[in-house]
Amino acid sequence: MQDGNRCGRHLFHDVKQRGYTGSFANLERLLGAWRRAEREQAGDIQSPALNLEPVRDPDTGPAISPVVAAALCIKPRGLLTDRQVRKVDALKQGSDAFAEMRRLAMRFNGILRGKRSAPLDAWIDDAIDSELIPIMRFARVLRRDIDAVNNAIELPWSNGQAEGQINRLKTLKRAMYGRAGPELLRARMLPPRHTK
Repeated sequence: MQDGNRCGRHLFHDVKQRGYTGSFANLERLLGAWRRAEREQAGDIQSPALNLEPVRDPDTGPAISPVVAAALCIKPRGLLTDRQVRKVDALKQGSDAFAEMRRLAMRFNGILRGKRSAPLDAWIDDAIDSELIPIMRFARVLRRDIDAVNNAIELPWSNGQAEGQINRLKTLKRAMYGRAGPELLRARMLPPRHTK
């Protein structure tokens, strides 16, 4: 780590070759503590403090709901209305956790749109170090299946068509449960036959 290797996955591989028998999660916890200590020594304490005070809507006054905050957290600034921009600015000023979560969300969005998976390892490490539980969980899930995530980012293929058809069939099957019989289900699932 002192030699500049900051990526947790690479460090895990290195220490594993040197005889480390522990799990990646244990190494991750240790690295997180070291990174926090480094930030504190540098005077750059970025861990978002939990502010339990609700952030008020600058236009109307009531507290901004968690559902609205979550939606605004992932929406790019260019797609925000003027009113939403004011809400985002108020949330960023009133909540360090929201500001950090939005920063991570926008970086992740940039990785997806950029079609390059190289920055993903650094993003995962930063997300795990953020101490924001939902982001940490998401990052750990990404790391568990990193090869599939890298392929999803870089490759043009998608299983969206197959998943859409499966979802349609399951919806029809649930709607038909307990009704008529297989003939009606078949009639709704298969395209109509044209006879001449």
